[in-house]
Amino acid sequence: MKKSALLAAIVSVLAIPLLVIGLEHKEDAQQSQSAVPTRNPYLENFLHDYQQFLQESLIETGVPGAAVAIIMDSTVVFLKGYGVRSTKTNDSVDINTVFRLGSVSKGFASLLTGIEVQDSILEWDDNVVQYLPEFSLHSKEQTLHLTIRHILSHTTGLPYHAYTNLVESGKDLEALLGRLESVQLIAKEGEVYSYQNVAYSLIAEILRAATGKSYEQLMQERIFTPLRMNTASVTYSGITENPNVALPHVYHRNGWTPVKITDRYYNVAPAGGVNASIADMAEWLQALLGFRENTISRKTLDEVFHPIIRTPVRRYFSHWPRGKKAFYAMGWRVLQYGSDTVIYHGGSVNGYRSEIALNQARGVGICVLTNASSGFASQTIPEFFAMYGVYADSIKFWAEDNRPFDNTLTEQNSADK
Repeated sequence: MKKSALLAAIVSVLAIPLLVIGLEHKEDAQQSQSAVPTRNPYLENFLHDYQQFLQESLIETGVPGAAVAIIMDSTVVFLKGYGVRSTKTNDSVDINTVFRLGSVSKGFASLLTGIEVQDSILEWDDNVVQYLPEFSLHSKEQTLHLTIRHILSHTTGLPYHAYTNLVESGKDLEALLGRLESVQLIAKEGEVYSYQNVAYSLIAEILRAATGKSYEQLMQERIFTPLRMNTASVTYSGITENPNVALPHVYHRNGWTPVKITDRYYNVAPAGGVNASIADMAEWLQALLGFRENTISRKTLDEVFHPIIRTPVRRYFSHWPRGKKAFYAMGWRVLQYGSDTVIYHGGSVNGYRSEIALNQARGVGICVLTNASSGFASQTIPEFFAMYGVYADSIKFWAEDNRPFDNTLTEQNSADK
């Protein structure tokens, strides 16, 4: 069965209680639900079981606040906030509460670049010096060969986390990039995976040179606005001036304590500067699954998600099934296990923890945001895919068997007689 037909079947027959929370057209949703005679029991059972797991994990980890979004094909089937924005005030987390995303921001940078590639403003294998002629690595030859693809896949040849310490000390991006010339390289470009924050953020300067616009302006115009990510931003002021913000927490002897939001990593915005609510991330997930083609084409998604360099498994995927291979694409990790491929990234900054993952073939995605660095985020993503794997076929086949009958052809045949 074609995916579009399956999607139509799922959308037509599903009515999810409590799942699509706080959507703009609530009355329309209620009216459509009242007209639907049946619900997919397998999807409801899966979501019931997974929500029970979430509740247990929240209690076990004690994380102060969290938010979860689940997408199936183009539909938001679960969207909910848990806990509190601050343990000092006990204000509840809702679907519009803003969190910092940390390195989940890298996926925004690569897809923003992909949008410019769509528009033929630049190409993945353009050399960096084509846009930034003054930029230099320690090797002149390697400088000339360095491409946008190398930057976004962490295969620049620089040592692991080069100058991340200076990012945290507040140095501006221009000064940070100027220091890379003095760093001894560990490999030729494209040969070795070595995670970066400073070098990754070169993409902001490349985009500025190619378009004449700031990274912040491009992100707003090309991603946040068209995808209706209404509370998303990529600046320190964007989060500190929002009244509905989850404060970061650290754990002390007496429990979780809120701390200040810092301006760290906004100086390398492509690497760690995005702020967003779970409602924003639900929109983002739909785009990542290919259902916002007016903004991001499926071709661009395929290019960005294509594995480029092999990476270690244990560090990032210790909670996932055995027998897996891991890669880095452009701004995204790729995990292969069995017949499944999951696109993933995690982020941790200033006491926040975030994770996002999707399976394109199955048409499902999930995002988890928390305001404390606990085991909650790292547990909930692999458990989601493990539980969904049990229910997936039943959900799919029930939707196919109960899709609305299309009598268009029958009516046409009768008219021809």
